[in-house]
Amino acid sequence: MALENILSVTGRAVYVPGDDIDTDRIIPARFMKCVTFDGLGEYLFYDTRHTPDGEPKDHPLNDPRHEGASILISGNNFGCGSSREHAPQAIYRAGFRAVIAESFAEIFFGNSIQLGMPCVTADAADIRKLATAVRENPETEVTVDVTDRVVRFNGGEISCGLRDGARQSLLEGHWDPIQDLLEGAPDVEALAGRLEYMRA
Repeated sequence: MALENILSVTGRAVYVPGDDIDTDRIIPARFMKCVTFDGLGEYLFYDTRHTPDGEPKDHPLNDPRHEGASILISGNNFGCGSSREHAPQAIYRAGFRAVIAESFAEIFFGNSIQLGMPCVTADAADIRKLATAVRENPETEVTVDVTDRVVRFNGGEISCGLRDGARQSLLEGHWDPIQDLLEGAPDVEALAGRLEYMRA
């Protein structure tokens, strides 16, 4: 049985500016001593959101106007650096369900898609337009349309990019390869039962 078909994601958005935001900024390594990914959202962008004493700094994710935002907007080469799976997990566990950026690091992109979290690209001018709308009105509703590959807000839309394979897996509910393997277990067992050397 396929998972949820991810046709679109709609919600409020928050803009975290910057290029080359790496996975260590997204989730500092010292918070990766967990057995499960539960609770990682609490430490999302921790070092850029807090002073060394743990006091909140001026950061978009600390702005109460953006509380509950489910779409993250950023710049070029988002998620670069080490390939830690904890980075997209932290974003997901913090309540985000889609990311819009100019481009993404390859492994970060793949790990995000396997969470059912679309990562779509838009050009710099369109990112600025969207970021301005969100900053001016944090209540702006943003829709990432996976089907049509557009981002809608304020009655208009901008084009966005999403690779064909990733888009198809989201639309068809086959974005988690582990789930696909589990669903295929009966076929594997049936095939193994027909192989003589497996019955020995």
